[in-house]
Amino acid sequence: MADLFDRADLAADAPRPLADRLRPATLADVIGQTHVLGPEAPLGVMLASGALTSLVFWGPPGVGKTTIARLLAHETDLHFVQISAIFSGVAELKKVFEAARQRRRAGQGTLLFVDEIHRFNKAQQDSFLPHMEDGTILLVGATTENPSFELNAALLSRAQVLVLERLPLADLERLTQRAEKALDRRLPLDGPARESLQEMADGDGRALLNLVEQVAAWEVDGTLDTAALAQRLSRRAALYDKSGDAHYNLISALHKSVRGSDPDAALYWFARMLEGGEDPRYLARRITRMAVEDIGLADPQAQAVCLQSWQTFERLGSPEGELALAQALIYLALAPKSNATYVAYKGARRLAKDTGSHAPPKHILNAPTQLMKDQGYADGYAYDHDAEDGFSGQDYFPDGMDRPDLYDPVERGYERDLKKRLTYFAQLRAKRQGG
Repeated sequence: MADLFDRADLAADAPRPLADRLRPATLADVIGQTHVLGPEAPLGVMLASGALTSLVFWGPPGVGKTTIARLLAHETDLHFVQISAIFSGVAELKKVFEAARQRRRAGQGTLLFVDEIHRFNKAQQDSFLPHMEDGTILLVGATTENPSFELNAALLSRAQVLVLERLPLADLERLTQRAEKALDRRLPLDGPARESLQEMADGDGRALLNLVEQVAAWEVDGTLDTAALAQRLSRRAALYDKSGDAHYNLISALHKSVRGSDPDAALYWFARMLEGGEDPRYLARRITRMAVEDIGLADPQAQAVCLQSWQTFERLGSPEGELALAQALIYLALAPKSNATYVAYKGARRLAKDTGSHAPPKHILNAPTQLMKDQGYADGYAYDHDAEDGFSGQDYFPDGMDRPDLYDPVERGYERDLKKRLTYFAQLRAKRQGG
C-alpha cells in the first residue's frame, strides 16, 4: 500500500515527519478508538463478517480518520482514493467516479475517502449516491462537524456514522513511547513535563508527534521541568469553532451547569469559551436568557443582575468587563430555579395555535358605538376595582373554552409566594362564579 511519500514520488531516504513515519501499517497498530475498532465494535464486526459499508467518521483532527480509512482499504483489498472537499470540484469528482467504474469492470473495488466531506454542497453530496448504490465506490467520509446538520439525509441513510474521540492521556503516553522507540531516544523531560507535553496536544495524536519531534531535537543537559518546557513551547490553542459544533457543545455545557446550580462548572465553561475567542456579548445575551428560562419569577432580580452585568461589560470593555458577566453567572447558578413561566408560555403558544379563531367573550370587549352595545359588547362586564377584594372572578377566555391551567409556580424562591396568590385567586374565582 502506497503512502504519502510514495505518491509524491519522493525518494525512500527523503526526510519524513515523525507522524508519517509512525503511521500504522495495520488496524491492530492503531492507538485508541477501541470503541470503533475492537472485535465487538462496529468496524471489527464488519471486517470479521466481510461486509464493510459506507461510513462517515465524525471527530476532531488528529484522531486517526484518514489512517483508519486507508487501513480499511488495505484490509478489504479495495483501491484507496483520497480527495479533499476543500480542493475538489465537480470535474474532479467525475474523473474519480469514471476511474472507479473502470476498476470495477476489471474486478477491483474502490474505497473513496473524502476528507472534510461536509464542505461539499448538496448537489455535490447527491452526486455520490448512484455510485454508492451500484457498488462503484465504497464511500468513507471524514468530518469535524455534526453530520446531522452538515450532510444530506439521503447520504446519511446510505452510510453509518462512527464517532471518533479525542485521545486520552493514556493513549497519548502509548503514542509517546512508540515515538521514543522510533527515535531511539527518551525525551529529556521529567514526569510532570512529559504529561504537560501530552496535555498540550489536546487529544490530537498528530499534534503530539509534532511536539515530540521538536522536543527530541533539543540538545539539553539532564531533564526539563514543566516551567522550562512551557518556556520553549507554546501551548496549542484549544479546539473551538465559534460557528461550529464546539461552539454549541460548550454553550450547552454552560447553560446546563447554571441550571444544575454548579457555579464552578459554569465558570469553567464560561472561561473555555472566552479562551476560544468567543464574543463576550454573545455570552451576555445567553446568560440573560438563562435568567429568563431557568430562574424566571423564582428570583425576579436575576434578569436585572444579568442586564446590569451586561451594561457593566459595555462600560468597562474587555478584559475587565468579563468579571461582571462571571458575577452574573455565579448569581444565576445559586439562584432558586423555575421554568414555570417558560412552560406556561409554551403551553399558551400551543393553545393559541389550536384555538386561534375563537373570539374574546363579548363582556370584555369595549363598546364605543351604539351598534356595538346593541350587539352585546361590554354587556355584563364586572369592573374589578368595584368588586369585593378587587377581584371579580369573571371568565376572560373565549366562550365555550374550558379554562386551562398554564402557569404552575414552583415551591422555590419568590414563586412560593406567587403560588399562594394563584391558589387564593383560584379559590376566590370558584366562590364568585359559584355564587
